[in-house]
Amino acid sequence: MPSEALRRALSDPGEPPLRPLPDEVAALLDRLAASPRLAAHLRAVHDVAGTLADWLEKRHPEVDFDRKATLFGAAIHDIGKTIHPGELSGPGSAHEQAGYELLLSQGIGEKRARFARTHAAWGEDVGVEDLLVSIADKVWKSKRVEDLEQLLVDRLTVASGLSPWEVFMALDDVLDLIAADADGRLAFQARHPVDG
Repeated sequence: MPSEALRRALSDPGEPPLRPLPDEVAALLDRLAASPRLAAHLRAVHDVAGTLADWLEKRHPEVDFDRKATLFGAAIHDIGKTIHPGELSGPGSAHEQAGYELLLSQGIGEKRARFARTHAAWGEDVGVEDLLVSIADKVWKSKRVEDLEQLLVDRLTVASGLSPWEVFMALDDVLDLIAADADGRLAFQARHPVDG
């Protein structure tokens, strides 16, 4: 049974309303006695990743990506902060590899566990799913990272045959809409304690 604070972080609807985490992830957070703040953060990023996946399916149906993997990746990307809780409120990257190894130890396959590593180390060799998780992990709080966004624009330009400018403008529009709700997501996360 999760702590009361963790249960609230997993079930509080939020404002704006946030999607619930997948049951598998909620159960994992409970087993690991995760911080309610971490659960709230994962919900915010997961929700933004869902919005990006919705946009991608509508705007670029020609792009082959794994929606379910994207949403799972967003829901677990910072799971290593259960091992490195200091990185919940401070800088650090030790949680990335630790999260990957933790997920493997919990029976999560490498293909899904990778998001714990790739969410902060994107590059030419990562998939669209990884880029969506990385962008969601930035824009949920209204942070924009030009190099990261350009990687996604490049992939979508090749897949769609549209001009880079058209792809950029459409992505920029959806990211601006998502960023407009950042204060609500930040307030949601702040309502949930680091210790719980």
